Parts: sequence; C-alpha cells; structure tokens
Amino acid sequence: MNIYVSNLSFHTSESDLKDLFSKYGTVTSAKIIMDRETNRSRGFAFIEMSSQEEGNKAIEGLNNKEIEGRALSVSLAREKENRSGGRNSFSNNNKRYF
Repeated sequence: MNIYVSNLSFHTSESDLKDLFSKYGTVTSAKIIMDRETNRSRGFAFIEMSSQEEGNKAIEGLNNKEIEGRALSVSLAREKENRSGGRNSFSNNNKRYF
C-alpha cells in the first residue's frame, strides 16, 4: 500500500519516517521528495507498507499526529494525473482527436 505524507518538517529523514511507520507494520520503502535546485525536502513523502491492513492502521494512527512541531497529513497515495501544457501536449491550435 502506498501512502502520501505531507506537512513534514524539513529536518525529518527517511529513516525517521521508517521508524515512525514501522510501529504499524512492515515499511518496504520511504521516500522524501527533494527539490531539484536546493536539494532540500519539499515537505512530503511516500511510504510503502507491505499490506493494506498495516497501511490503513498507519493512516489512522498518524494522520494529524504532531511530529517536530507539525501536524502530519497522512492519506492513501493517488495515481499521478497527466499534466497538460508540457512539450508534448497539444495546444488549441493543433487539435488532435483519438
């Protein structure tokens, strides 16, 4: 189960997150998203738990829990949506239908 965690302190590490979430089950990965330019945390992460049951327990137990002075927001991660406006997108002047 993939979990989205936001409102992280910039000082929180991936090992801190693993320790925190491992109280609810097996953490298979923890990835803090970093800013490309500054190489600092962007304040959110993705945690992967080995089962849906463990993930749901972690969400219930950690959502709104205060860590390092910040209330975490913990929820089920959603699929990444397609963005428009990039190099490969179609403008209104070049309509294509599939």
